[in-house]
Parts: sequence; C-alpha cells; structure tokens
Amino acid sequence: MTVPESTSAARVDPHPPTSALATATAADLAADLAAGRATSVALVTALLERIRVVDGPGDVHLAAVIATAPDAIAEAERLDAERAAGTVRGPLHGVPVLVKDNIEALGLPGTAGSLALAGRTVVRDAPLVAALRAAGLVVLGATNLSEWANLRSPTSTSGWSAVGGLTGNPWALDRSAGGSSSGSGAAVAAGLAPFAIGTETDGSIVCPSSFNGCVGLKPTVGLVPTEGVVPLSASQDSPGPMARSVADVALLLDALTGSTTYAAAPGTVAVDEVQLGVAGAWLTGHDATDLHFTETLQQLEESGVLLTPLDVPPAEADVELAELHVLLCETRDGLDAYLSARAGEGVRSLDDVVAFDVEHADVELAHFGQEFFERALDTDGTADPEYAASRAACLAWAVERALVPALSAPDGPSVLVAPAYPPAWKTDLTLSDHVVGGSAAITAAAMAGWPVLCLPMGFVAGLPVGLLLVAAAGGEARLLAVGHAVEEALGLRASGSLVPAYRPAGRG
Repeated sequence: MTVPESTSAARVDPHPPTSALATATAADLAADLAAGRATSVALVTALLERIRVVDGPGDVHLAAVIATAPDAIAEAERLDAERAAGTVRGPLHGVPVLVKDNIEALGLPGTAGSLALAGRTVVRDAPLVAALRAAGLVVLGATNLSEWANLRSPTSTSGWSAVGGLTGNPWALDRSAGGSSSGSGAAVAAGLAPFAIGTETDGSIVCPSSFNGCVGLKPTVGLVPTEGVVPLSASQDSPGPMARSVADVALLLDALTGSTTYAAAPGTVAVDEVQLGVAGAWLTGHDATDLHFTETLQQLEESGVLLTPLDVPPAEADVELAELHVLLCETRDGLDAYLSARAGEGVRSLDDVVAFDVEHADVELAHFGQEFFERALDTDGTADPEYAASRAACLAWAVERALVPALSAPDGPSVLVAPAYPPAWKTDLTLSDHVVGGSAAITAAAMAGWPVLCLPMGFVAGLPVGLLLVAAAGGEARLLAVGHAVEEALGLRASGSLVPAYRPAGRG
C-alpha cells in the first residue's frame, strides 16, 4: 500500500517534545499509568502544552480545541493520589479525553459553537461526562464543531463556528476537518488527546473520522444518553467515541456506558472468521475513492475475509427530503425545550437564536445564513402534520427496504461494509463545502438509529479515507470485534502511516 508524502520519513512533528504522545494509543498510556512509568499530571501537563503550541496561534493553528478545562491538572493530581492510595476506577484511570462543545461539562463553555450560548455558565455535567469522570478519565477540554452541529444552513462550512473559528485538517491545513465533530477528529489525529467524544445525527462522527484518519463509532441511538447534549434530533442524535484505534474506541465506549463488554470485544474474531456484506450500490461516487474501496476489499479477501454481495436500494431523493423534514421538526422541539431549561440568562428558544444571529450578523452570519433554522420555525415541530409520514418514510427505506433485508439472511453477514467519504475537500468559507459524495450507508444507519463504525482504509491523493461497518441496533460488540480484525488485516496503524504532517495551505 502506498504511503503518502505526508507520512514520509522526513515528517517533522510540530511539537517534538510531545511527539510520542501524538502516536500513543489510549491503551498504551493507560498501561504506562498502571505500571508507574507515567503520572496523570505529567500526561495532562504535556498535552496542555501540545494544545497550546499546535492548536493555538502559530504555524499550525488547528483551532480544534475551543477551551481547556481549568481544573484538568487538579483532577489529574486527585486521580494520581487515588492510584497511590490503591484506588483505581477503571482501566482508563488518569487518561485525558476531550469532549465536543455541544456537550455540557462543568468548567467548559458548552456553546455548540454559537455566540448565543457564549458566557452562559454550565452548571452540570451531562450524564455521559459524569460517566467519564466516574471511570477515572480527566476531561481535558472542549472541541470545536460545526456550529449547532451543522444544521443551520445548507451552505454552511464544516468545522466553522463563531466561537471557535475554523478547524483545520492536520493532513493538509487547507482541507476540511469534516463536520460536525470537526475538532474531535482533528484533535485525535493531531495527538492533542488520545481520544475524544463526538456526536452524530447523520455523519457527524463518521465524516471527521474519515477525513482525519481516525476511528469513530456512532452507537445505537439511546445507548449513550443525550441529556445535557445540545439537541438536533431525538430520533437520530447519538454521542460516541473517537480514537486512534478500534481497541481505544471500545475502551471509551465502556467508560461512556459503565460497561465491561465492549473493551473485551476486539481480538475475539479472527480475520478468517469475518464475513462482510458488500453494499455495492452504496459507493461514494468519487472514482478514486471507490476504486480504493474495491482494492481494499481485495486485500481483505486475500487475508481470509468472506465477502458477500448485498442487494441494497440506492439513495432516494424523496427519502432524503423526508429526513430533512424530520430533522427540522425535531430541532424545533428539541432546541426550544433545551434552551428554555438551560441555566443562566440568554436565548430561550429557536426564535431567540434566529433573532440573536440577525442582531450579530457581522460574526454569526458572516459566511453563511440560517435557512434551516428559519425553515424549522415554519414547522409545528413534531406536531407538524407531515412529520409522522416523513419519519415513516425514512424508516421504510432505511430499515424495511435496506438494512434488514441486507443483514437478515440465516447464514449471511451480520455486518455491512461500504466506503465512507471521498478525501477531505478544500475549505471554502465563501462558497461553502464542496461535497463530492458520501455513502448512503451513513444515512441509512442514521435514519434507522443503528450503529456505524468508521476506520481508516488508506489514502487517496495523500489524504485519508474511511471504511464503514454497519450492524443492527445493539450490535456494537460485534462491530468492534469485526472492526479490530479488519484494522489488523489492513495494517495501516502498524505501518505508522496514520500520522499527519500538517501540510500548509496551498499544498493540499
């Protein structure tokens, strides 16, 4: 497999003193902590310095992190003291994690990227953040995102928010970091933390994972609680882990859910025991990416993977419009309820947000509008007369016509495979995202609420592209077991090729 120029031996890390942390997995760091080779204080201190140098103003300036936690070092000290006293909360005790800034965490902004929520003090931890702390993780900071998780305008630029600015892609700084968990993907790839939490409604974990060359899991809707997360869609929102390996994603999912099931899954399925259903109709539409997908399947088949062609229906424009209507209706209800209940002074409804953006148009509307928010206000929320039919149309296509028939054969595959996205497009704040295409598997899994795992499958034009694995609701353990076997068969991480070199603008 060809290694891109940006991963050549001439690569120079932008902060050499912490370069080892940039490539270490969370499992590696946890082992060092357990063996006494490192302390949480030393680890947190080093990563905060790396964030200061790599993420802040300077030669790189990723703008992946909106804020660092003011108590991160104090938390690390407390966890080190607990370990010294013989108390260990779990396998990730003392390991740092970043959370997307649409998730409430004490000491962090929780703005969803919008100035409308800036300065509105967070007074609670979202349950998923409380679970991370209970498992012994150090909440290191909050990551930038596509403002309001990318459902404000059809001409938005992924990775931009009024609070955090524009997140760059560490593989090529003039390329998109994807959306909406842009900062989470870029931060993991750049080694600012061993892993991060993202959220997905339709592609928002998968896209930045694919663009940044990391691993991301969008869990079954409802597996990870969404309370304390700025909402878009009650039927599709799902927070999930992003990391540098499938095993790390499994560890973080255990922490999020209070389970011990998922970390045990990687390594339980051998490569020659894997059967994948190939969704041949769900390609990206980008010739080079789809060719690379075909070559990746050949590599997996040569490694012993059994491939079964699947007859899946192509994406349907009417269904995509139905999904948009569902999202607009649920956003109307969800944001009204969330904003009215959130502590502090400020916007209390979607109407207030739209008015705030108009009042602060010089910043909030400088690059694109808020047409989707305005359309959401034209609905009656989930009481809208077309809402139920739109949701039913989504489920009929995604579940009844696509996913269930594809994965329900008695001796057939239980995991579907497809390519994720083409390589990251060039960022354009004037003309918005230059979207080439993405697999319909992402939208099918989103509508159905089923889990989807994205892991690196190699490079196209020197930029990473991702491989999708989809399983039925509740199939996370199977996905992680199969994903780990596929990851091992492809050998990208072992080759050291998944480390970006921060190509500057103009060379992408």
